[in-house]
Amino acid sequence: MSRPLPRPTAETQPFWDGCAAGVVRYQCCQSCGTVQRVPRALCATCQSDALAWRDAGGFGHVLSHTTVHRAPTPAFRGDVPYVIALVDMDEGFRLMVNVAGGTAAPLAIGSRVRIGFHEVEGVSLPHAEVAA
Repeated sequence: MSRPLPRPTAETQPFWDGCAAGVVRYQCCQSCGTVQRVPRALCATCQSDALAWRDAGGFGHVLSHTTVHRAPTPAFRGDVPYVIALVDMDEGFRLMVNVAGGTAAPLAIGSRVRIGFHEVEGVSLPHAEVAA
């Protein structure tokens, strides 16, 4: 069984293009400066369509994390246990990503992480790495 992979939309394609280039991208309103937590066609604050994509520095802090012990589908059976984290990026947006190193990573709420990338079936996916 193959893994479920992201299906980019018009709003998310720049994010996935950035991942393919090894860069985390986020959407920001050019009218009011609001960082969009979720990419969309209009600013969530001022409803402007003047949205731009920016490159993030790639660092953030762990807001929360969990260890998955039971695979959600047969495609992930060989990966358990693995760790998923919510990461608050320095620029003001949030990512949910797997953690490199899994359960062996020294991860805690508040841990400083950087975003790296790995390829799965031709798609570059972001993951968190504990920053030294």
